[in-house]
Amino acid sequence: MTVPPEELELAAAFPPAERGRWREMVKGVLRKSGAATEDTPLDDIEGLLTRESYDGVPIAALYARGDAPPGRPGLAPYVREVRPDGEGLAGWDVRQRHAHPDPAVTREAVLADLENGATSVWLRLGDGGLPVAGLPEALRGVLLDLAPVVLEAGEHTAEAAEAFLSLAAERGNAADASGNLGADPLGLAARTGTPGSPAEAAALAVRCVREFPGLRAVVADGTPYHDAGGGDAEELGAAVAAGVAYLRALTGAGLSVDEAFGQIEFRLAVTADQFSSIAKLRAVRRLWARVAEVSGAAEGTSARVHAVTSSAMMTRRDPWVNMLRTTIATFAAGTGGADAVTVQPFDARFGLPDDFARRIARNTQTLLLEESSLARVVDPAGGSWYAESLTEGLAQAAWTWFTEIEKAGGLGAALESGLVARRLAATWARRREDIARRKAPLTGVSEFPNLAETLPERAPAPREPRGGLPVVTYAQDFEALRDRSDAHAEATGARPKVFLATLGPIAVHTARASFAANLFQAGGIETVTGAPEEFGTSGTTVACLCSSDRLYEEQAAEAARVLREAGAVKVWLAGKGTYEGVPEGVTAGVYAGCDAIEALETTLHDLGVNE
Repeated sequence: MTVPPEELELAAAFPPAERGRWREMVKGVLRKSGAATEDTPLDDIEGLLTRESYDGVPIAALYARGDAPPGRPGLAPYVREVRPDGEGLAGWDVRQRHAHPDPAVTREAVLADLENGATSVWLRLGDGGLPVAGLPEALRGVLLDLAPVVLEAGEHTAEAAEAFLSLAAERGNAADASGNLGADPLGLAARTGTPGSPAEAAALAVRCVREFPGLRAVVADGTPYHDAGGGDAEELGAAVAAGVAYLRALTGAGLSVDEAFGQIEFRLAVTADQFSSIAKLRAVRRLWARVAEVSGAAEGTSARVHAVTSSAMMTRRDPWVNMLRTTIATFAAGTGGADAVTVQPFDARFGLPDDFARRIARNTQTLLLEESSLARVVDPAGGSWYAESLTEGLAQAAWTWFTEIEKAGGLGAALESGLVARRLAATWARRREDIARRKAPLTGVSEFPNLAETLPERAPAPREPRGGLPVVTYAQDFEALRDRSDAHAEATGARPKVFLATLGPIAVHTARASFAANLFQAGGIETVTGAPEEFGTSGTTVACLCSSDRLYEEQAAEAARVLREAGAVKVWLAGKGTYEGVPEGVTAGVYAGCDAIEALETTLHDLGVNE
């Protein structure tokens, strides 16, 4: 029996929860910060708090009933996937990637993964990975009827596929072998600038349908667009455009619509932005269901999705934080309903991962599956007004981009004309600006750096072919500055240094001194703290004043004079305001939201640290 709220003593003590009342309370807070005034209409309050994703999808501060009615699990538009019931876990496929060029080493790593929680194998073959001729040795001891195998061979796709199919036939596993041959000619064009053959991919798909019914042949890979700095909708739109191109090729080769749909798997990146990643995986099913509907596919046709933790979000600095990033991303992948998940080892930016890194990667999934029971819940995000709204907004933005690609002649033509590259570059420029201003903070890199860290050493990974879309990492600009600092330290025996000239008592200057130290250290610049009179023995030529607004007006001019006379070539001031009494030549440019990359590059230049 449900008790009405008015009969509950606790609930009765509070006014009803109403949107109008919430707006009034928020307006009061915004007035104190200066973001709103007494004359600001209540209807405008939510707009002041709404931001946009890099794809232009509005993200509001509050969602309520009716903002996005949830669908039903397992029914159109299929954003809410239903996993199979039965004994044990109804989980996703734990898929580990291997790219070591030595077949014996790869075999040992593959078997270790499969014996300790992984359920499928992803092999990079050809340039940038295992030689195709080493495939039989790498899979020796792997039961192809139990462990799905996914190939990624780029220009060597046909050769690698033939090697695997021959191996499966020799072992008598033709009917039971599963996985994906990895044909992705448009993804190859995006990565290398050299398109593959759609006809070759279609021929492989036909062969799988006829001779290897458990195998898929084609991957519609969205990660090249993510790795180039694109937004979620841009990645989705390009992946769906690739999927549609493959549908045309496969049906043109003689497959039925349903057979063609059954041969395609999507691959998408997931990041530490968990809600965007959850919405992305739910949105791709919505988009593909619409494609299936207009294509005349059987009702219930849904996308099969392989989620991979983002390469762009991985860092070389404080790489152990990558374990946290990939954990959040894996949680998002499971919550979003991925069919298969690959967790990149935390040391992926250094080269070939070691045993410990691979173990942590697969155990991240095991923990979420078995200890957290994440897969036991059907669509955990379903019904959340925020998740449902974000899914719908992302799907609409992705569909708009997909139709723009189609109008340009399809994904192949859009890649060749530069349409895709220009769109991704514009998005990356906006994200890069936010990273530079630390509005999109990177723990261990742009925030809370560790200048005393000892980085792991790994064997270099085989170089993968490039030449198409650029490959970016979110931390690249800060890491480039750290590299300059490391080179300077190696050449001179000391890191570049900035003196934090503090004014007044500790309670007054600590906040801004801590902020300035964090910012300068993000560029590999050490900081020492003291009174302005101590600058002469600091061993540097750049200083930064740190104190309160009031003390700046009272003491900054004299402090700057002392610093200049002691040899300071540059005096920064930690603060955003314009302060009376601050003399010319003092740069008031170190504050929350400033362009940290520009400030750090200027400081390194002033300190004589060359590129």
